[in-house]
Amino acid sequence: MTDGVNRRHLLRGAAALAPLMLPVRQAGAQTAPWPQAQPIRIIVPFGAGGATDIAARVIAQEMQGTLGQSMVLENRGGAGSTLGTGYVARLPPDGYTLLITTISGLAIGQTLYRDRIQYDADKSFAHVAIMMGTPYLLCVDPKLPIRSLADYLQAARVKPMGYSTSGVGGVAHLLGLRLARATGATLEHVPYRGSTQAITDVMAGVVPSVLDSLTATSAHIRSGALRPLATSAPERSADFPDVPTFRELGHADVVADGWAGLAAPAGTPRPILDKLAEAVRKAQASPNVQRRFAETSTTPGRLYLDDAQAFVRQEVAAWAPVIQASGITPD
Repeated sequence: MTDGVNRRHLLRGAAALAPLMLPVRQAGAQTAPWPQAQPIRIIVPFGAGGATDIAARVIAQEMQGTLGQSMVLENRGGAGSTLGTGYVARLPPDGYTLLITTISGLAIGQTLYRDRIQYDADKSFAHVAIMMGTPYLLCVDPKLPIRSLADYLQAARVKPMGYSTSGVGGVAHLLGLRLARATGATLEHVPYRGSTQAITDVMAGVVPSVLDSLTATSAHIRSGALRPLATSAPERSADFPDVPTFRELGHADVVADGWAGLAAPAGTPRPILDKLAEAVRKAQASPNVQRRFAETSTTPGRLYLDDAQAFVRQEVAAWAPVIQASGITPD
């Protein structure tokens, strides 16, 4: 009897202690300071191989050394980059999942997909940095007898001209619509899920032209695989001084800069954001990133934290009337 009573007392005692012991173990598991607990995911809201993906990978590679943690990139493309953007907006603000922000997903997507998205470009995110900028170029298959924008538009008035982009609702799509409406040329949008296939199909002769970023097209222009006709930059590129701007050719509305940045879900602690911003700064200053950006004619961004947040708000306000006036729809 005594042994049985003792066993019952021990079991009751262990049962009473169990609830007290569990939080201690849990608390211990949560004390690893950020970012030591696990790798950091970076969601790229475009397919692999495009300008945004290229920049994200080269910067993330350098950030790993500063943060002391591996960074895993995950491509979640679709709907003008709003799918991947919305996914991150719903995640916990713990610093372990970040977003590559884009002009398409935020500045344009905020207005274009306003009835379909559940996030706000400003309020749903803590913006860490605007990391890069790149203009857009209209390029054609060099096997075609088209050597200027005037040739291109004339051909498109005789027969519809297809132009590929990295997706519906992106900057390139919008620029193509504006060019068509301003000139009376018949331009047919051919959307892809990323830059890689959009460019590849032009080089293969499947589509006659492509509107994409200088970052994504620069290597193909240098190799002669694509022939550039015009750029959306306000001024000619120092790397490609022979490529005229749409503006100087009489199309002042076909001007845009394709920026990309880094953000976390809103509510992410400021100390984490500060460390991420510092890691971005160091990455941009590294010889490897500077070399890769130079190779792709990409301009480094110089806005961080509060300045990046303000920039996104300004971009949403600036693009809203442009999108509304264009008549572009998600479909």
